[in-house]
Amino acid sequence: MFRLLEKEFFEQIHFISTTLLALSFAIIFVLLWIPAPYGRYYDTKVLNLHFKPINGRLSWVLMEAPNLIVPLFLIAIPSSDIVMLPANFILFGMFTCHYIHRTLIYPFLQPVKPHTAITVLSAFAFCSINAYIQGLSLFVVHKYPNSWIQQPSFIAGVAVWLLGLYINIRGDHVLRNLRKPGEIGYKIPNGFWYDYVSCANFLGEVIEWFGYALACWNIAALSFAVFTAANLIPRAIQHHKFYKEKFEDYPKTRKAIIPFIL
Repeated sequence: MFRLLEKEFFEQIHFISTTLLALSFAIIFVLLWIPAPYGRYYDTKVLNLHFKPINGRLSWVLMEAPNLIVPLFLIAIPSSDIVMLPANFILFGMFTCHYIHRTLIYPFLQPVKPHTAITVLSAFAFCSINAYIQGLSLFVVHKYPNSWIQQPSFIAGVAVWLLGLYINIRGDHVLRNLRKPGEIGYKIPNGFWYDYVSCANFLGEVIEWFGYALACWNIAALSFAVFTAANLIPRAIQHHKFYKEKFEDYPKTRKAIIPFIL
């Protein structure tokens, strides 16, 4: 009976993952022309006519919470004890570690501007769907053998994930310390990977999830990595354009998100 259920879960993962991959290519073109309405692109004159703004920290926690809550429900599925297999345990720890920081730490360290209800709902929906397929993948469908932790793809993936996590968190730290207490407005970030790209924090997150996908070696993790890149690359390009227009002395050799390339 459970094997039939497992097959159904596998089909769900495959369908949702391929859908996310297809959507990624559409999203990247849309976001290149229309910035997502939050952060510096939050236009109160336009958006407040239609959407009531939600407190920045509250909205951030609401958007990211499914990544911590949904896997807890999936653990109750029969045979979810596979998460205790070495590779499954490490992969689940990687996913959870990122979102503990992103949900419970980041919004209370970093100034977070208000979000519109539509932004919160869309992000909440994606996080719920993604947490569902990542959880099913790790708790039910993919039972990694003990030898998986010795595979080159797993070792390289964990190393790349750690590098991405470090760049992401350190990149946020650099941005957070640009302004002195009481200061407002934007400044040019310098140092660390900001000497090469305008959005080192975004670069770190993209690297992180491609490392995770390499370690998992499944379509669910790949779709998450591609979808993340499809959202962050256009935003990095818009940030890069914003900096160049706002600051005449902005470094001309600096790229948006990929050093020396883009």
